[in-house]
Amino acid sequence: MIGNRLRQLRKLILLLPSHGFRRGLLHGVAASVEHLQLMRGIAPATLIDVGANVGQFSLLMRTLHPATRIYAFEPLARPAVKFERLFRGDAQTTLRRCAIGPRTAHGTEMYVSKDDDSSSLLPVSDEQVRFAAGAETIGTESVAVMRLDEILHPADIVRPALLKLDVQGYELLALQGCGQLLDVLDFVYAEVSFMTLYHGQALADEVVHLLFRNGFSLAAVNNPVFNGAGHCMQADFLFSRRTEA
Repeated sequence: MIGNRLRQLRKLILLLPSHGFRRGLLHGVAASVEHLQLMRGIAPATLIDVGANVGQFSLLMRTLHPATRIYAFEPLARPAVKFERLFRGDAQTTLRRCAIGPRTAHGTEMYVSKDDDSSSLLPVSDEQVRFAAGAETIGTESVAVMRLDEILHPADIVRPALLKLDVQGYELLALQGCGQLLDVLDFVYAEVSFMTLYHGQALADEVVHLLFRNGFSLAAVNNPVFNGAGHCMQADFLFSRRTEA
């Protein structure tokens, strides 16, 4: 309890000095400042925010890099409404109310968690419920799943381009839905797991392998999270496109 309050206090200290972050707080959205240090060094012309939730990461990047063009994707209605309110009037930000996956499917059931940023297209495991407060499933919501390369085209993406994935175990399947768009991305920033938190999810090694085969290298590891037994459960991996020396 004390640890959580200290983390919240540290986050508030980072949020309050910035006008952009304070505006987010007025909408009930705390920018993802846990990514602040790493994202300062990346100034993408295009951000593709998959699993945008209420706009925490998009708000961080909009504040750090005001010129970035943002394409965001969030399938659940409640967080999508909050995102739209936060970015109302921002002509450089577009939200699509859909998930990204390997094939287009309408009317797909998504498992909605008590804390909706733990919601997933995959069933939650007991390990995740023990690990993350509010991860228990409280219902389902019918959502659309689309391939990213059916929505965006290479000509839409001005480089350098960053793809951010926070999709609760669905990372590999979302990447499979990118198709040839992977060829025009310069960075991929993905939350990956080392233990099965959602049934049927791919673990970190499979995500790394897919991106390695598509010309990326692991550039940084951020925000490792450990369970009570000291096991690393997940972390944020930054991949950058390999270039010839």
